[in-house]
Amino acid sequence: MTSSDTHAISTAAPGTRVDAWPPLQLGQWKDTYATLHMWLQIVGKTRLALAPMENHWWQVSLYLTPRGLTTSPIPAGQRTFAVDLDFLDHALSIRASDGDTRTMPLRPRTVAEFYAEYMEHLHALQIDARIRPVPNEVVSAIPFPEDRVHAAYDADAATRCWQILRQADRVLKRFRGRFLGKASPVHFFWGSFDLAETRFSGRRAPPHPGGAPNCPDYVMIEAYSHECSSCGFWPGGDAIPEPVFYAYTYPEPAGYRDRRIGPAAAYYHQGMGEFILPYEAVRTAASPDDALLEFVQSTYEAAADAARWDRQALDRPPAEWP
Repeated sequence: MTSSDTHAISTAAPGTRVDAWPPLQLGQWKDTYATLHMWLQIVGKTRLALAPMENHWWQVSLYLTPRGLTTSPIPAGQRTFAVDLDFLDHALSIRASDGDTRTMPLRPRTVAEFYAEYMEHLHALQIDARIRPVPNEVVSAIPFPEDRVHAAYDADAATRCWQILRQADRVLKRFRGRFLGKASPVHFFWGSFDLAETRFSGRRAPPHPGGAPNCPDYVMIEAYSHECSSCGFWPGGDAIPEPVFYAYTYPEPAGYRDRRIGPAAAYYHQGMGEFILPYEAVRTAASPDDALLEFVQSTYEAAADAARWDRQALDRPPAEWP
């Protein structure tokens, strides 16, 4: 399948044909989104508790798989284990390197019930993950053991969200290959529920002011310790009530927001301080891959040129792009 027709048909399961870039209106799945966000925070905090520190908190993120999301291997003494969420069979699995496995279904249930069963499975596997049981980067931070508010799970919506993340992951990895400097993996941050890819100029940045809800300022100071240009996918929220692709740079250089970017549906959101491209514009484009690549490439060039990055040293020549 070529990049020009990846919007047509994809196979999610034997005998099941779905749009590769499916529709996903925020209002139709916001309750499931809120619940899934809390579940993923619980899983992500397991990695935070046990994985060795890396720059910019890269050790805490999740990664796309052919069926969902994974923590990748986490150390637990001399063993390792991984937590995988499968959005086709709708199950969570905890697999240890000694062969022991625990599973639990993904179905409508409260965050409190999910948290209790998940922690029971970790204890049964003798994994001591001492997590702080309170969500981060959300305004209403209900402790997980007490959260009986979030309890929705629409399996079809969860699958469609993962399908979008999977397509975005694939395209952003192509984009990442165009850069020779320091760059993050394409990874999923459970705090903000977004898929991200970040490039760095190599220069240190002024201390970030922090201010993220229910998140210590030192987290953002470490995350933005160096000049960066970041892009990714976010399902939306109060500030933007629709799924979008985003791009921003820190610190924002003079003239950045006034630069010309593409495609035509992209715009600069004053409140967010980011360039935004509605997901719907990508989904319905003649070539979704090309539309997304145009957005991330043009916003990167806007950031790098405005901040005077050494693009001759950092950029792979277009003739060598993957």
